[in-house]
Amino acid sequence: MLHSLAYIPGFALAGFVIVLLVGSRLGDPKAGWVATLAIAGSFVCSVLTFSGLMGRTSTGRSYVETLFTWIPVGSLHVTVSLLADPLSITMALFVTGVSTLIHLYAIGYMKRDRDFSKFFLYFNLFVFSMLMLVLSDNFVLTFLGWEGVGACSYFLISYFFERPSAATAGKFAFIVNRIGDFGFLMAMFLLFDHTRTLSYQGVFSKTAPPSCPSGPGGTLGHCVAQLSSGTLEAVCLLLFLGAVGKSAQLPLSLWLADAMEGPTPVSALIHAATMVTAGVYLMARVSPLLHLAPVASWVIAIVGVTTAFVAATIGTSQDDIKKVLAYSTVSQLGYMMLGVGSGAYVAAIFLMVTHAFYKALLFLGSGSVIHAMGDEQDIKKMGGLRRYMPITSVTFIIGWLSIAGVPPFSGFWSKGDVLDGAYTKSPILWAVGAVTAILTAYYMGREVYLVFFGEPRFKEVALNHGGDASTGHGHGGEPHEPTWHMWVPLVVLAFLAVVAGLLNLPFTSGLGYLEHWLTPVFGTTHLALSTSAKWLLAGSDAVLALAGVAIAWSIWRRAWDRPELEPNFLRSSWGLYKVYEYLVSKPAQAFANFAQATVETRIIDGTVNATGGLVAWTGLRLRKLQSGYVRNYALAIALGMAGVLIYLVVRAG
Repeated sequence: MLHSLAYIPGFALAGFVIVLLVGSRLGDPKAGWVATLAIAGSFVCSVLTFSGLMGRTSTGRSYVETLFTWIPVGSLHVTVSLLADPLSITMALFVTGVSTLIHLYAIGYMKRDRDFSKFFLYFNLFVFSMLMLVLSDNFVLTFLGWEGVGACSYFLISYFFERPSAATAGKFAFIVNRIGDFGFLMAMFLLFDHTRTLSYQGVFSKTAPPSCPSGPGGTLGHCVAQLSSGTLEAVCLLLFLGAVGKSAQLPLSLWLADAMEGPTPVSALIHAATMVTAGVYLMARVSPLLHLAPVASWVIAIVGVTTAFVAATIGTSQDDIKKVLAYSTVSQLGYMMLGVGSGAYVAAIFLMVTHAFYKALLFLGSGSVIHAMGDEQDIKKMGGLRRYMPITSVTFIIGWLSIAGVPPFSGFWSKGDVLDGAYTKSPILWAVGAVTAILTAYYMGREVYLVFFGEPRFKEVALNHGGDASTGHGHGGEPHEPTWHMWVPLVVLAFLAVVAGLLNLPFTSGLGYLEHWLTPVFGTTHLALSTSAKWLLAGSDAVLALAGVAIAWSIWRRAWDRPELEPNFLRSSWGLYKVYEYLVSKPAQAFANFAQATVETRIIDGTVNATGGLVAWTGLRLRKLQSGYVRNYALAIALGMAGVLIYLVVRAG
């Protein structure tokens, strides 16, 4: 009998199997509805599990369900076990909830696509992999889900593989994530070598002495670990390398912008609620280790805030509607890492949840615009769309105000929590984060004004060109709102983006629901800030957000082309592609050329050819022994027998 917790990933897996077996016969839209209902089933099961945990005491909000033994090899004993605790269920709730809305949206967006059922096949497998990642109770099973989302992202990013740019983007994402996977694997090897276990509970319990609270259910405090500080730092830094690849932190961040080659629902799924948050989740999950590794925490905080700032500056000069959002995602992930590195784990998860709502909203809104514009993605060729697409424009603006951190939208509360944690870590980290907040409000405002305000510029675009035959997006006439499959998720996500801040309101302990809920995982982590300091920082956050909005309004409400504000340095992503080219691509190409010319041609091929030549040379000379005369063969036999007899006599003597 299937365990109750297993129903959460089980529904997604069942949807994948059904679409795999009969999806082509179901076709459009039935295959999409099967996939969507499967993920909705996972969401319902997540809600039921959440309700069950809520009914328990704080110390009892954690249990493990073991399905079967997976790897019983010597001292390595790995089971397929699922962990239900406040962190894993929080992840499962917003992953399945947002994914259900994106699936519904995709039914309309991918209509008449020639590989409609295959698209939803990948979608269901992706969500299943993500659920296995967040629900597993050990590093190995987490790594299985980790690799699953990586493989599915390759399939989805390069979905339109006939386009060379899409195929290249898929390969780029896949290769970059392998770098992070190396760090994850090395961390697991190191942990197993020292603890002889790879379950989270086992590692946490053997990392710290019994007097030190550890693992889910413990309270973070000052204690001395059984492992050496060097080993703990190495493990945390190696795990962070895995997170850098998956969550697109510098210097491995460029793959995420290139991933915009995938269909817009893919961008929403990967960059809002699932894959890119996996790295942040992993670092939050190993918080008992990270708490004992101060050097690693500083590295995470510095890399996070640097990523947030650099990505925000790049976003100010992009013209592709989806690439602006992609760099926005990188920047927001940097904020989450800043929260983790500052020890504000609840704030990082809070931002992750709210980000899932408003970033999914923004991506899906951009998809509606692209759909209405006949696949045009250049924001300089849009303008005035609020007159034609009122639902999309209103919901997109709500997403903008949320990500900008304008009160009372959800981003104000969640980003404010992260900045509060950064301030307690270092005022310099807070200052960089504050500047980034202004940039966020500015570049998202720039996109909103260029797309929805001003005079329409799309009349110069051939809207009735027929569109892309592979997607069925082409249409004639003026831009218009999409079908209900696409605008209903926008409305729901807009509502969530407004009210999600209620999950963890500051200042009053009774309103910090998310903090109380996650206490069994992260313990009691009160910030060393007075109430007056919190109010002052909150006021600063609001002023910064409104300043960014005001700057965007003053510059872009009428203008649509300001090249002096969009330098090539930022358009080219700080030259990071050139850095990759000179430090990675060209040396790798030179080594490949050397290996082809020297190692393969001279050594490998030379050895093979020399072996063949030796055999031929030997054969030519041995042929002389095959004369065809019986007397020669008889002589050879006689000589051989004489030799054997002499040998035996000598041995006997």
